[in-house]
Amino acid sequence: MIRSVDEHRREAPKHVKCLVVTISDTRVAENDYSGQLTKELLGSQEYEVVDYRIIKDDYDGIRQLLREAVSSRKVEAILLNGGTGIAPRDNTYEAVRSLLNKELPGFGEIFRFLSYTEDIGAAAILSRAIAGTIGNVAIFSMPGSQGAVKLAMEKIILPELRHVIRELNK
Repeated sequence: MIRSVDEHRREAPKHVKCLVVTISDTRVAENDYSGQLTKELLGSQEYEVVDYRIIKDDYDGIRQLLREAVSSRKVEAILLNGGTGIAPRDNTYEAVRSLLNKELPGFGEIFRFLSYTEDIGAAAILSRAIAGTIGNVAIFSMPGSQGAVKLAMEKIILPELRHVIRELNK
């Protein structure tokens, strides 16, 4: 019997523990609108935000946070925003990619396609959104703008996160 995506979604866990991370050299909790939006959108779909952090855009610091979060076994998904551009200071893509066991290239591809068609046009090529897994933890890394977070969360992450976690726990 071939299982459908709908069946997989029905079998997916209802409870997913998430870590939200904003990567920025300038944001603090009071002006981290993208981090707040991520938390609000997760809450609206009954995901549990077990931790929230703001860290500097530092390659080693990002890697350390990801390693600690994965090894703690307290989170099933890590949602990062910020640091995905091409400026010299943008290190998120390299840090995340260096730790992934498996990459989900479709996330970045679909994100850029939707950005192109629905939002920013050809400037979508500047985004280095990336997703994948470290062990059995899902990692999604989005640009830091509120529009990018809203797009990624509503169109890609929220509809599929439980399904992703189901697949990781098979």
